[in-house]
Order: sequence, then C-alpha cells, then structure tokens
Amino acid sequence: METTRQQKIARLIQQEMSEIFQRETKTLLGNSMISVTRVRISPDLSIARILISIFPIGGESKDEVMTKIQDNIPDLRRRLGFRVGKQLRIIPNLFFYLDDSLDYIENIENLLKK
Repeated sequence: METTRQQKIARLIQQEMSEIFQRETKTLLGNSMISVTRVRISPDLSIARILISIFPIGGESKDEVMTKIQDNIPDLRRRLGFRVGKQLRIIPNLFFYLDDSLDYIENIENLLKK
C-alpha cells in the first residue's frame, strides 16, 4: 500500500521523466517515442521502478532502445536530479522496465476477433 507521499513523488517523477524523454534525450536514444506509463517508488523513496512503453521509429527495435536506456541510467538520473533537486532530498535510483500491457491487450483483442 503506497502512502500519499509515495504517490506524489511517483507522479512527480513520471511527469519529469516523460518530459526528459520527449525533449532532452533525442540524441541519446534516437527518434523512438518513449512513454512513461507508471512509476512505483519504494517506501524509503530510494528506488523508483519506471514502466515505459516504447514505440520504435526507424530501424530500431524495442530491445535496442531499452539497452540504450539501461546504458544511460546515470545521465537520466542526473537530468532528473536537476529538475526535482529542490523538491527531493535524495534522487532515487532508477530501474526501467518495459510495459507490455498494450501488446497484451492487442493480443487478447485479436484472439476475441477470431
């Protein structure tokens, strides 16, 4: 059960990471569209688990984009720190996970059509 503080920080991180992916990381991650679908934060506010949806544009696959994100976690954390440093005392460690719920929903819809 998440506390109100955890929920507020999770929303803040979700908004800021969405903006970082949209505006600041085109050179690092290419032209893929990345959407932050959910953020879960640990009770001690030191770990943020971020679920992202990746819509690859061009020749890249989701796995390649995910690898680039994993390689650039320190830079993403630094960018997040610049944005929320005045609001949070400790910038949480970031862990990114691929959100495949849209693929799952699409699969179920295709099965129901048959």
